[in-house]
Amino acid sequence: MPVKLVITGCGGRMGARIAQLALADHATAVAGAVEARGHRAVGQDLGALLGQPALGVRITDDLDAALKSADVLIEFTEPAATVANVQAASALKKAVVIGTTGLTDAQAQAIRQAAARVPIVWSPNMSIGVNVLFELAKLAAQRLGPAYDVEVVEAHHRAKKDAPSGTAKRLVEVIAQARQVPAASIPAHAIRAGDIVGDHTVVLAGPAERLELTHRAHSRDVFAGGALRAARWVVGQPPGLYDMSHVLLNGVK
Repeated sequence: MPVKLVITGCGGRMGARIAQLALADHATAVAGAVEARGHRAVGQDLGALLGQPALGVRITDDLDAALKSADVLIEFTEPAATVANVQAASALKKAVVIGTTGLTDAQAQAIRQAAARVPIVWSPNMSIGVNVLFELAKLAAQRLGPAYDVEVVEAHHRAKKDAPSGTAKRLVEVIAQARQVPAASIPAHAIRAGDIVGDHTVVLAGPAERLELTHRAHSRDVFAGGALRAARWVVGQPPGLYDMSHVLLNGVK
């Protein structure tokens, strides 16, 4: 049976792309589409919004109603909305996949509390390549050692609000853990320009040489595809907080 999804923020670029890929995937089905109250998309058929034939799935602002027939909530919105939506899903015992970044410490704690009740996959970046980059950055930081200075540089489109990105912050955390140093000691630089989808580079510069590890996202499909992979995996998992490493090591394709 296909995994039944509810997608929030379906009127935005990321939510719409997740919906499009989900509709093309035989292993998933869109059971509900949600937008914020007052959004122009509310009341429209999801198919019409995506430029496709009508699907019989009306975009709603009633998350609880949409979740009743779903297996998983896919959540790519704003931090405050994400917390409220995850709490609603956990109250209904629905699994969650979160790609939202920029959460405060208090908001992150609310996500952790919800994970005590339901399985949640939460990652700052759903790209398979970026999650391999986390592992490579850890290995490089360990092998090269403190003789090599390390900095993180990321670039995104001008509309991205959080800077540095959640992915850049995670790279800093991984490197800091590998070197057993404070995260504040590793600089992270943010560029906001044009329509850049997402570039992340770890620079390790030492005596007479420099190593650069770079990931470039060519389209949002890498994030949307990763979110669907996480959604297929998280169904049936025990309550807990997971990331994409769990999905990639133990998951479905």
